[in-house]
Amino acid sequence: MSIHRKHPHIACYDIADPRRLQRIHRYLKGIGIPLQYSVFLLYLNRDGLARVVRRLERLVDPREDDVRIYPLPQKPDWLWWGRPLMPEGVHLPGLDLPEPVRMLHLKNKTNADDMSQWHLDITT
Repeated sequence: MSIHRKHPHIACYDIADPRRLQRIHRYLKGIGIPLQYSVFLLYLNRDGLARVVRRLERLVDPREDDVRIYPLPQKPDWLWWGRPLMPEGVHLPGLDLPEPVRMLHLKNKTNADDMSQWHLDITT
């Protein structure tokens, strides 16, 4: 990761205490885009990532909570089911995400209990 260039990251959490949950949710909502209640898209450079980690270290109880940050490629491919991230035609400045591929459904070729036989039907 370059020092100054911002890269996308996914931050997600599972917090045991309601008070800590509220604080962490409020913090991440202030610096990222909520994708789901406990999943956020963050655009961070190296210094920004270090600041986020330091802040989360102060908020999280490592004995009870689980917080993860995953770096993504600059233009990640992504799939979605259900409601879209943004209404059709709405784009956020500074985000260079490709259009999502919508997952229509999963189909099983033979046996519903054998997950190795499942495949995805994808349409754009």
